[in-house]
Amino acid sequence: MKYVIVLGDGMADEPIEALGGKTPLEYANTPNLDKLSKLSEVGMVHTIPDGMKPGSDTANLSVIGYDPKIYYSGRSPLEALNIGVPMEDTDIAIRCNIVTISDDDVPFEEKTIIDHSASEISTEDAAVLLQAVKDKLQDEIYQFYVGTSYRHCLIWKKGKVTELTPPHDVLTQTIGQYLPSEAKLREMMEISYGILKDHPINVARKAAGLNPANCCWFWGAGTKPLLSPFTEKTGKKGIMISAVDLLKGIAVGANMDNADVEGANGGLNTNYEGKADAAIKALCDDGYDFAYIHIEAPDEMGHQGSYERKIQAIEYIDERVIKRLVDAFDERKADFRMLVLPDHPTPVAVRTHTSDNVPYMLYDSTSELKGRLDYNEKDGRASGILVNPGHTLIDHLFDK
Repeated sequence: MKYVIVLGDGMADEPIEALGGKTPLEYANTPNLDKLSKLSEVGMVHTIPDGMKPGSDTANLSVIGYDPKIYYSGRSPLEALNIGVPMEDTDIAIRCNIVTISDDDVPFEEKTIIDHSASEISTEDAAVLLQAVKDKLQDEIYQFYVGTSYRHCLIWKKGKVTELTPPHDVLTQTIGQYLPSEAKLREMMEISYGILKDHPINVARKAAGLNPANCCWFWGAGTKPLLSPFTEKTGKKGIMISAVDLLKGIAVGANMDNADVEGANGGLNTNYEGKADAAIKALCDDGYDFAYIHIEAPDEMGHQGSYERKIQAIEYIDERVIKRLVDAFDERKADFRMLVLPDHPTPVAVRTHTSDNVPYMLYDSTSELKGRLDYNEKDGRASGILVNPGHTLIDHLFDK
């Protein structure tokens, strides 16, 4: 038996009036999920433990079977593991987004945050911009490391965990009240704006109609994580297939392997087929038991507030990942169990994460289960099934 999770980050949502009261998951044309759901267990899962913030960090830890209340030590440290940052026990890792803030002629604290991803800036451009920041701000205490796209890392040597606000939580708002209380972090953010606002890359981006990547934004502080090895925990040899450092870092921390997929970028136009093919190869040719396919696109479209593009991301997952996986397994006559779900909702109406329960679909190619439910939030609730705590859902996949 082969096992696969297809994780559509932020895929769950709320009813949208423009869609006739349906969610993007209900509205999207998903013939492959529709077919499989009638042969699957459909239910809801509580991925965010009560009292914890609804982030992809806590939620994906839950989905992959690690209780966030035990294992979570901050978001950025998990990303730092994948980047290869040599963290010491006294280090604090902090996510460094390169964001877009307004360039109006007002004091820094009166500016507005426009885009947490700077139009999904490429890693190549972001690395050049981060180097300009490093040249001015890096020292023995504060050290910058390049990540992926807009997502980078700041290590604060012998620092302290401090409360910091995710930029995607305060889009379109004035930044003053959300700036760090730690004076040095706040100062570096303001200086970074001065460094980046007129950088040639940003001049070119604005000329091309793209948002300038004009400010560093710090959040997600935490200490060095320690996850128990996935194989020892589950008895399964696993591989992570993702474009983002957070998920790759979870895999590193859990002693799982990471698959590098050319063209996988965390955006709407990622290499969906390449991710599905990487899972098939790992499971059917390379001796892995479990593959975790993480797709960032629905979350990014939720943050952008675009239900049209969120629907498109869901349809891409259905046609270019789900169908491709099922066809390949069928062609190879391989038995498999597949779990499909989001980690958390990212409703387009609020453009950030919420803690609501999310729908899951568990398909077993050897099962004769017959049902009537579609895969969406409404039918998930109608099932009457709720898996809580969320970190036990993977036991359903492995049929423990």
